[in-house]
Amino acid sequence: MFRFEKLEVWQRAITFADRVYELTQTFPGDERFGLTSQMRRASVSVSSNIAEGSGRSSDKDFAHFVEIAYGSLMEVVSQTQIAVRRSFLPTEAHDELYRHAEELARMLSGLRNSLLRPSSPSGS
Repeated sequence: MFRFEKLEVWQRAITFADRVYELTQTFPGDERFGLTSQMRRASVSVSSNIAEGSGRSSDKDFAHFVEIAYGSLMEVVSQTQIAVRRSFLPTEAHDELYRHAEELARMLSGLRNSLLRPSSPSGS
């Protein structure tokens, strides 16, 4: 098992992307290369950046990829608002994704902070 697969935040990010895929299936066909594609790519980017960062040589590098994952998550939050305004996404579905995004945002912030926390000296 790879390091990232053990992280609950990565597992939740995969579930989040699954849900985005499900909800965007009902978007109009002419949005296939627009909002549908954007939301799907941004949602996949969250877990992808966690995975990529976990393979880096330092925690500082990993933290940088966690920041990118956070940015991708914020993209999805913004895009869901557009989807609601365009009547592609019901308010209830938006609210569900928003709650998931809030949880993921907290988890990503916590992971980033733990990666950047100075290590305590040996024996302390």
